[in-house]
Amino acid sequence: MANKRIVIDPITRIEGHLRIEVEVDENNVITNAFSSSTLWRGLEVIVKGRDPKDVGLIVQRICGVCTSSHYRAGIEAVEDAIKVNLPLNAKYVRSMIAQALFLHDHIVHFYLLHGLDWVDVISALKADPKKAEQESFKYCKTPYATGEAELKAVQEKVQKMVDGGQLGIFANGYWGNKTYKLSPEQNLIALSHYLRAIEVQRDAAKLMAILGGKQPHPQSFVVGGVTCVRDLLDPSRLAEWKTRFENVKAFVDCAYYPDVLMAGKMYANEPSVVQEVSVPNFMSGDGIALNAQENLFNAGYILNKDLSQAFKIDENLIMEECTHSWYQENKPLHPYDGETEPNYTGFVEKMTIDGEGKNVAIPAINEKGKYSWIKSPRYDSKPFEVGPLACMLVGYAQGNERIKRVVDEFLQASGLPVKALFTTLGRTAGRMLQTKLIVDYGMETFNALIENLKNDESTYTPCPIDEKKEYRGRYIGEVPRGMLSHWIRIKDGKVENYQCVVPSTWNAGPEDSQGKKGPYEANLIGMKIEDITKPLEIIREIHSYDPCIACAVHVMDTKGNKLGEYKIDPKYLG
Repeated sequence: MANKRIVIDPITRIEGHLRIEVEVDENNVITNAFSSSTLWRGLEVIVKGRDPKDVGLIVQRICGVCTSSHYRAGIEAVEDAIKVNLPLNAKYVRSMIAQALFLHDHIVHFYLLHGLDWVDVISALKADPKKAEQESFKYCKTPYATGEAELKAVQEKVQKMVDGGQLGIFANGYWGNKTYKLSPEQNLIALSHYLRAIEVQRDAAKLMAILGGKQPHPQSFVVGGVTCVRDLLDPSRLAEWKTRFENVKAFVDCAYYPDVLMAGKMYANEPSVVQEVSVPNFMSGDGIALNAQENLFNAGYILNKDLSQAFKIDENLIMEECTHSWYQENKPLHPYDGETEPNYTGFVEKMTIDGEGKNVAIPAINEKGKYSWIKSPRYDSKPFEVGPLACMLVGYAQGNERIKRVVDEFLQASGLPVKALFTTLGRTAGRMLQTKLIVDYGMETFNALIENLKNDESTYTPCPIDEKKEYRGRYIGEVPRGMLSHWIRIKDGKVENYQCVVPSTWNAGPEDSQGKKGPYEANLIGMKIEDITKPLEIIREIHSYDPCIACAVHVMDTKGNKLGEYKIDPKYLG
């Protein structure tokens, strides 16, 4: 019997240009998988010929979510090229803004983008609020927003939406899917936290704005330092930062951590989320300066799921190739020499399964040719996974005491074995544990800043660029979705070449010339789908990476041509 093909497009809740196609056999087991990004990033071309000191402000427009990550990468790639000695205060400010982004990003991801892959909202309507309140104490001594009265109010609020025939933000879920494992009471607890997360993420966003000037596109970084001098020297602004940080910490400790712990226990035997990863190599960058000498996260990599040793990254071994990507050049190139010349070859018509289980012909990717705007990064010719899980695994293998503590405590509390880390469940837990580390240790940066300001108020180092010299530099660091790197060559005082190798590129890239698949594609193969008309398992797997495809690609038309037209049904206009 011929395999059936399932197409999910778009697959993300906010970044809609990622397409997943899989083939399933007669037992609904995935036999092959393909990941395609359907919009092109042109930012690397746009910055060519421009003043290197403007790069940070331009490349932060790669994305509307991880703006400060690309902003910082663009600034620090130039600083690396011209060898800037950054003032310590600037280093701490950038670390504190990075902490704010991690906290905001991970809370939004788990509750608003990924949480409903684990939580059945409709089931929560059947819950007993009193029993749910009692249930919440199993996962936390001081539960957050789980009193009987509040849970009952949450239930009534969502019930009104159901009775009105409009589920709003909860529409289009695969409710009732048999792979949902939480009880009605557990679903109600998580649903209450979902609604409170919408409020708490605002505090995290304001954390970034206090020292960044704006959120999501901060304005206070410049090549050589930071410009937020008045905020830095204003005790009331620093006190506000500390207060909002503590508000977010309370939510992480008493809602986010307990919810993932609850999911860890209830999904421990769900095959689709405990299937071990097929790409066994993990890599992470440095991140979150705690003081002048120490980072919370450290660069390195592990091979073949071996936690007994970690290795130092050799930057010369990072390459990108485009065998199945819509670009002209196919051979592997180091990012300093990377090329970004588009070569779009389109889709082909294939029979696929629709939402009612019928076979229909639609445009599909041509896996024998080029099929994605994302390139395929490789390290020493091997595919690697990057992201919060990789950061936890590399730190664990390096013997980072802080990381070992939170990972071991979670495994002990959940009863999960170490091998559970190498799964979809482990990836989701890894993101929460990275958040937990920041709320537990992030104040060390704040305190280091306060201490340094007693003797040193400098925030900027003059750093001219000699137009007679040629430079090259890079930024490599850990950001919310994983290891990010920007690479720049400077000639005649202008940008000669620029390449961004972003976390979603490492994870979502297509097959390489050797037939090696990246994490998205490889980790779907072998997964059994309960209902091929409602492939929740695929969505849960891909969402666990927090796909950010705007970072991996970007679209523009320099002549102002219309690229698409969208109509909104009047019934959704209120």
